[in-house]
Amino acid sequence: MSGASTGGEQRAGGRARRQARSGPGVPHAVAGLPQQVREELTRRLRRNRRAFRADDVQVVEPPLLRRAVGASALGNCMEWFDFGVYSYLAATIGKVFFPGASPAAQVISSFATFAAAFVVRPLGGLVFGPLGDRIGRQKVLATTMIMMALGTFAIGVIPGYATIGIAAPVLLLLARMVQGFSTGGEYGGATTFVAEYSPDRRRGFLSSWLDFGTFVGYALGSALVTALNLALTDDQMLSWGWRVPFLIAGPLGVIGLYMRMKLEESPAFQQQLDDHEKALAQESAGSEFKDILRNHWPALLVCTGLVLLYNVTNYMVTGYLPTYQTETLHRSSSSADLLVLVGMLWVVVLITFLGRLSDRVGRRPLYAVAAVALIVLAVPAFLLIKADGTWPPILGVLLLATLLACFAAPSAATLPALFPTAVRYAAMGIGFNFAVAAFGGTTPLVTAALVEITGDDLMPAYYLMLAGAIGLLTVRFLPESAQVPLKGSQPMVGSREEMRELVSTSQELYAFTEEREREQVRRG
Repeated sequence: MSGASTGGEQRAGGRARRQARSGPGVPHAVAGLPQQVREELTRRLRRNRRAFRADDVQVVEPPLLRRAVGASALGNCMEWFDFGVYSYLAATIGKVFFPGASPAAQVISSFATFAAAFVVRPLGGLVFGPLGDRIGRQKVLATTMIMMALGTFAIGVIPGYATIGIAAPVLLLLARMVQGFSTGGEYGGATTFVAEYSPDRRRGFLSSWLDFGTFVGYALGSALVTALNLALTDDQMLSWGWRVPFLIAGPLGVIGLYMRMKLEESPAFQQQLDDHEKALAQESAGSEFKDILRNHWPALLVCTGLVLLYNVTNYMVTGYLPTYQTETLHRSSSSADLLVLVGMLWVVVLITFLGRLSDRVGRRPLYAVAAVALIVLAVPAFLLIKADGTWPPILGVLLLATLLACFAAPSAATLPALFPTAVRYAAMGIGFNFAVAAFGGTTPLVTAALVEITGDDLMPAYYLMLAGAIGLLTVRFLPESAQVPLKGSQPMVGSREEMRELVSTSQELYAFTEEREREQVRRG
């Protein structure tokens, strides 16, 4: 039996099961809808008091969709290459800019500078978020691209402490703050942009390419640092080799800026808002943040919990794990970088498949299963990483990387779906950046300090377990958004055929809903 036949039988079986649950008399097309999609479409049809027409559905042509997703992912790759190389070079940077401190204090000081970028990320979100909702996503994303490149390039040319004294770490801090400020508008804007371009049925898969670009950027940064560590002596690396990845940021920034300037605005922003959201847009133009905090605080809390879950795991693996191996486990920097590179490449392999899976099974199940697995497997993973030999540490990193992929894959589709179009960019700027600043970017600093204070090298695992527990609690309040139109936007489809199918389904659903309501009236 062919795989296509098996898949068709599975879909038919799923429709049959949904129809059985829906009850007799439910139209075939309606019974095939996931529950959350059926509920949202019913709400919209009741509001409009009619079925959808062709002009009620937004069709995104495949060439435009591919260009938008591809350019966003490539731009994100370049930006996070810039941002990520710092974590791979934290120990070396500590020696260059904080030479008088002990090795542990050097690491903590370097991570404190790393964390400083996250302190200003919310400020970037507060500035760029409302701009993205006012002047457009594309313009803001081009601005954040060039700011990140300039901040990263500056790190590569700052003289060390031995040359200019205390001015060196001060300038390093300022460059990191430029990076953090630009990143405050990056992820929220990029996820908003891609989510608003993606057809509803494939939003998880297409949005996962954004984080695919993120981890490719991380992997490229890790690969470059690893190659430099293998090719150069420790003295050469300390003298000038560490600067090379930062200096590459200049030309990368020019390429990324070009790609982002070629993008068109997202369909949701171009159409602005449907009638239901126009009043909200007018109100939020003068007091957007007040409106978000007053009317969307439950979504902000859910956003914060999911971002905590994702980013604590992310920065534990990408930011802290290389230094954990060199400073706590006393392994060579090249072996530590290679191990993390293996994990990043594994995330790259998994992430789009998991994004597609989230479209089929839902975002909530994927988050929930992975959060439970993090609680259960965090300690075993770190015990494997600590073990001698080659394969146990690789297996431990692959376990953490798999869980990281499970959190990363649905995030770019899930988080923007929490908020309506009118305030989506600004709300993401608040929810995402404050959570990352408080919990994600501080993960390497806090974990390194906990290991130093307690002497327990399993503290990173306990920290991950706590993040898993918070994430699992958050999932309980997460509304399922797989295949559901974004709030304040028209239903999005990827072809004319899919548009006609949705219109036909809406006609059946509207007729069925009207008939059921009339039946309820007759029954009294």
